[in-house]
Order: sequence, then structure tokens, then C-alpha cells
Amino acid sequence: MPPLLKVQNFFVSADGIAAGEDQSLERPFGHVDPTRLFSWAGATASWPTRTDPGGSRGLDDYLVRDFHHNIGAEIMGRNKFGPQRGPWQDEEWKGWWGEEPPFHTPVFVLTHHERPSFTLSDTTFHFLDADPATALERAKEAAEGKDVRLGGGVTTIREFLDADLVDTLHVAVAPVKLGSGLKLWDTPEELTDRYHLDVVPSPSGVTHHLFWRR
Repeated sequence: MPPLLKVQNFFVSADGIAAGEDQSLERPFGHVDPTRLFSWAGATASWPTRTDPGGSRGLDDYLVRDFHHNIGAEIMGRNKFGPQRGPWQDEEWKGWWGEEPPFHTPVFVLTHHERPSFTLSDTTFHFLDADPATALERAKEAAEGKDVRLGGGVTTIREFLDADLVDTLHVAVAPVKLGSGLKLWDTPEELTDRYHLDVVPSPSGVTHHLFWRR
């Protein structure tokens, strides 16, 4: 099977919102409290920053563990990488994740303002001014036969969906409505002209939407 472009463990509200407005250094998700969207993942036994024993098993835990399976590179939008807009004012900014980013692969950050690549731990960040197809080609080269994860944010995922480049999506829909913000969709059925869809409820309250190409 050729390498896939996958969206994994992407969190949205019941009204399709994945992030808030007015992102800042102090508020990476803007006005939205992200714990309302991904508390289910943090409650699993396999959540990578878990400090206490225990945690849930079952479907939620399986999907959290699957996050790194066969992934050789990641693509993300600039606003997932950080809050700056326009030309880089501070190239000392190395992302939200500290000295040990959770990706463990090359990461390609899409931006109209390129900057030199850098490496933290086992993750190298590259900055591309490229259309989705070109960015995917670069990421697949770096992935060396493994799959590529499309990490977000929501605007970037919509761009790759519009370019018909996404092979599979896992979207976890939380049982909350946020009212305003950046939307992935008005309804998941918007994608069913191109994708099969399985909808699987979890005891945690989230509903997992699993899409794959028709």
C-alpha cells in the first residue's frame, strides 16, 4: 500500500469547531478552552504526559496509542506551530512543546515566511512556502515510505481536503457546543461524497468519526 496522508485524533465540538479566535501566546486555542475538546484523550492510560497511574482503556486508548503508528513525517499550519503572524519577529520561538516535541519525525510547517530549519531532540522542523501538493511531496520524501500525518490546524486540514489529498481522517467529536470559532465542518456528512464514514460512540462521551476514501 502506498503511503497515506492521515488526520488522527483531531478534536472538534458538536458544532464542528476545532479552535477559537484571537490566538495568543497565553491562549494557543484562542477563546476556546481546549480541555473541553480533548479531556477524553488525557484520561486514557496511553496519554503521553500522564503522570499518575491508571487511565482508561478501550477504544479511546487504542486511538491515542495509534497516533504514532507508522508515521514518518507531519505537516502542520503555522498557527499550530505558534502565535506569530507575518514576518518572523522572533526566531527564538521553537513551538509550543518545549525541548522534547511529541512528534519524533520531521515536521513541515506551512508559512508564507520561511525560516531556517532547526532540530529539537528527535524532531526537525522545516518551514515551507508551498501549496498542499508540494508540501505533501516533500513530507512523503522525508517519511521514507511511512505515512504522513496532517496535524492541523483546522484551516490547514480544510485546504488539504479541498485539494483532495487526505486519505483517512479520525475526528473525535466532543459533546459540547462552542458557538463560535474555526470550523472543520457544519456536519460530517459534508465529506461523505468522497469518504466512507463509521461513527463510533465511546463511553467517555466523545463520538469517533472514522473516514476513509471511497
